[in-house]
Amino acid sequence: MTTALPPRFAITRPEIERVVAAFYAAVRAHPGLAPVFAVHVADWPAHEAKVADFWANTILHERSYDGSPVAAHVRAGNVQPGMFSTWLALFDATLARELSPRQAAAWSALAHRIGRSMRAAVVDRTTHEGGVPRLR
Repeated sequence: MTTALPPRFAITRPEIERVVAAFYAAVRAHPGLAPVFAVHVADWPAHEAKVADFWANTILHERSYDGSPVAAHVRAGNVQPGMFSTWLALFDATLARELSPRQAAAWSALAHRIGRSMRAAVVDRTTHEGGVPRLR
């Protein structure tokens, strides 16, 4: 008999979907992030559904997400180092608006941990310590 893992923190699938929708509405209005996403996302509802699946897998241990966020961001080719701090600040602001303080803090900690890993995999692999670009 297998038992399901408990959620990482108390949140529902509809709350996750609400946060994802609110976040991407903010992304589309952001002067720095909107152009980056516009190059890659033609179908916002499908993108938001996929990202909601990612977070539902990560937080609720659902098995609805099928993909590789690192591979997608590497393939994008236009993800720059400073974008991660901008993305996380916008995400934190969205969490604070949409969730209880406890939920926002828990999700923010998780997002920052994932963000550090993502940055290392996507951006830092092409730079030396201190952000100096690798030329070879």
